[in-house]
Amino acid sequence: MNFRQLDLNLLRVLCAIHRTGSVTEAGQQLALSQSATSNALARLRHCFGDALFVRSPAGLHPTRLAQRIAPLVAAHLLQLEAALCEGESFDPATGCMHWRLSLSDLGEMMFLPALARELRRASPGSRLSNEAVEAARVSAALEAREIDLAIGMLRPDHQGVVGELLFHEHYVALTALDWQPAVPAPGGRLERQHLARAALALAAPTASLLGSVQRVLERLALDTPSRVRLRHYGAVPELVRGTDLVAIVPQMFADAVAARHDLRAWRLPDGASYDVMMVWHHSVNGDPAQRWLREQVRRLFGQDRVAANEPGAGAWAADLD
Repeated sequence: MNFRQLDLNLLRVLCAIHRTGSVTEAGQQLALSQSATSNALARLRHCFGDALFVRSPAGLHPTRLAQRIAPLVAAHLLQLEAALCEGESFDPATGCMHWRLSLSDLGEMMFLPALARELRRASPGSRLSNEAVEAARVSAALEAREIDLAIGMLRPDHQGVVGELLFHEHYVALTALDWQPAVPAPGGRLERQHLARAALALAAPTASLLGSVQRVLERLALDTPSRVRLRHYGAVPELVRGTDLVAIVPQMFADAVAARHDLRAWRLPDGASYDVMMVWHHSVNGDPAQRWLREQVRRLFGQDRVAANEPGAGAWAADLD
């Protein structure tokens, strides 16, 4: 292969097909038609003298050559992009960015409205999307630039993924307004004995989220099985309002729905807490538009904002994946 004759734009196509396993999806990510993407793949195959991708039941599968070179090419393209962005500035008032986030369903409910309002005010020409990314793939999606930023109960597990603590949050118990435990609970705090006798409802859009609640119960030495498990938080208010169920939810969610739905939030024993992180890839550290977005997230949802909204210290926290 003669590298000097290679159109470097084709390398973006190589990385996109490797990332998506689909010519159609790769073209959509690069704003290319399917025919243009197919033509680019044909040119890549000619340049490398290799099929690069072969069809499989799961989509296009990379050959050994593509498996070897695509991650290297992607990493160098990210470094080049970051280097070219150094020294640039971003004017939100005239900018036309498309930011892609990763939030759970609860994160979309609790975070996206405030962030979207701020972006509509400060950067009306920009767009904001919440992409469907599984929690286990967040780091890989950041590395591949499928998303720009993720917020939640996240721990960076890829080299080059940066994590920053936004705030601490804790769980509470949410019940009907007239619900009372079998044993009195002075001060509105449910202890282990109360939870052991309660009919629990756990809401979690992913297995890892449900596991986080389950771990809290394990720390309290509770092995009481939940009576109801939900995939999403949206049904929780109506569910507990009409039953004797006790839902374990983040404080932020309880703050948002309790008064509106005539519900009561009960404090839980110490230890029912977690950290909410903001994560991104180090290759966009110097990107002025990405820096601006991260600053808005810090300002809207960071620990200082939580403290400013006391009481209800969890007013800006969420259980996200």
